[in-house]
Amino acid sequence: MRILVQRVSSAQVIVGEEVVGRIDPAAAGVPHGLAALVGVTHTDSEATAKALADKLFRLRILEGERSAADLGAPVLVVSQFTLYADTAKGRRPSWSAAAPGPVAEPLVELFAETLRKLGATVATGRFGAHMRVELVNDGPVTLLLEA
Repeated sequence: MRILVQRVSSAQVIVGEEVVGRIDPAAAGVPHGLAALVGVTHTDSEATAKALADKLFRLRILEGERSAADLGAPVLVVSQFTLYADTAKGRRPSWSAAAPGPVAEPLVELFAETLRKLGATVATGRFGAHMRVELVNDGPVTLLLEA
């Protein structure tokens, strides 16, 4: 599992003309939130999803070296199979390392649900949809978490 994490001052996901997920940290009384682009591979499990959700929630990348757990910062979770693109050969990426939808979707949902159980306010995109992700990266801070 790969999670591309960005510290954001705002973020939203639009499908068609509908906003399907949005975080507004300022409205929550905090300066930052997190946008998490989540990629799943064939060997990932429920344990992987839970462990990375916990790591993300406690990752000290927010103001004052605090975490989302410390501040109550919101998290936007968006499925992103392209994190497993293989571009080693030619000009056309291979997606063979990305898990198929029936495997990936429940793990992305479990990742988001684990964050909620830990106490995070979580918004999500729509699995399998063509999504427009709009965010304001603050810092900029972008990290790749892997398990």
